[in-house]
Amino acid sequence: MTRKSFSARTLDAKALKSFAHPLRLRLYELLDEHGPSTATQLAARVHENTGATSYHLRELARHGMIEPVPELGRGKEKFWRITPGGFAFGSPPDSDPETASAVEFLIADVIRQRGAELARWQEEEGSTPEEWVRASGLTRRSLRLTAEELTSLSHQVHEVLAVYRELSDRRERESAGDPDPATAKVVIHFDTFPVGRRNAPEKGPQG
Repeated sequence: MTRKSFSARTLDAKALKSFAHPLRLRLYELLDEHGPSTATQLAARVHENTGATSYHLRELARHGMIEPVPELGRGKEKFWRITPGGFAFGSPPDSDPETASAVEFLIADVIRQRGAELARWQEEEGSTPEEWVRASGLTRRSLRLTAEELTSLSHQVHEVLAVYRELSDRRERESAGDPDPATAKVVIHFDTFPVGRRNAPEKGPQG
């Protein structure tokens, strides 16, 4: 199944298999949360040696998930950041169970991370400045739509998100690791899926 992607790139099979690794996912998550970091800084956060984090960071970079920040660091010190634009999961072919398994692993991690982010917001909301609380929101809607209408809805929302993603990416590039104090990292969860539309099991031969 082909899906229109509003991401900068769709991960190919090799990238999916490489990304589906617990430590690489954690390093990517930390770079997303804390911004540009070195292998040494990340090693201290994940309680690993610098050699291990350096290796996994190079693997993430090899598949375009992260990139070096040349303007930061001194001497051999290298800072890494998330590659602007984000990414999307492609649909693995039925003939490639290894890639399908990697996609399942990554989706499970997305679900875990979203639950953790919502729990963190629930904990922090009471001490967050009022203007940010008013600007935030948790929304759930249950609609009855056709497949074509659902596709149209998704495309329209992603088009809006793309405008703000470009704005955010430009700020990231221009900040050189020193973000504007008037901004905050904002997490947006958007999922669309049908409920109760499983294919009916095939009936066996009648006796």
